[in-house]
Amino acid sequence: MAKKFDVITSGSMVVDSMPTPPLLGEDGMKLWRRITNEYDVSDAGGFEMLKQACEAADDLARYGVIIARDGPMIETKLGPKEHPMVKHQMIARAFIVRTLSRLGLNFEPVRSSIGRPPKLYGEE
Repeated sequence: MAKKFDVITSGSMVVDSMPTPPLLGEDGMKLWRRITNEYDVSDAGGFEMLKQACEAADDLARYGVIIARDGPMIETKLGPKEHPMVKHQMIARAFIVRTLSRLGLNFEPVRSSIGRPPKLYGEE
């Protein structure tokens, strides 16, 4: 059974409890912490989608290690060929981006800037 942790507001009162995802590696846990620190993902569907994206982040890291070790091209009987993990790496990246987008996490909160706006391209 998944462990629970408490989500604390700035007023130090408990708002909600969300189970932590089981068996995440370092990269998956980093993504989990970044998302849960910035966004409220409290529904069961959103939790499961975020968990899957974090597991894919762990897979992506493993693929990267294998590709770094072997190189992006491998030798076969028929000559050089793209490493099979490159395809899996691209699929994992697309899955993570698509899942975070479906969760609505691709929009940054609107922040007001203080001071003058930056110069537009080509202005002097």
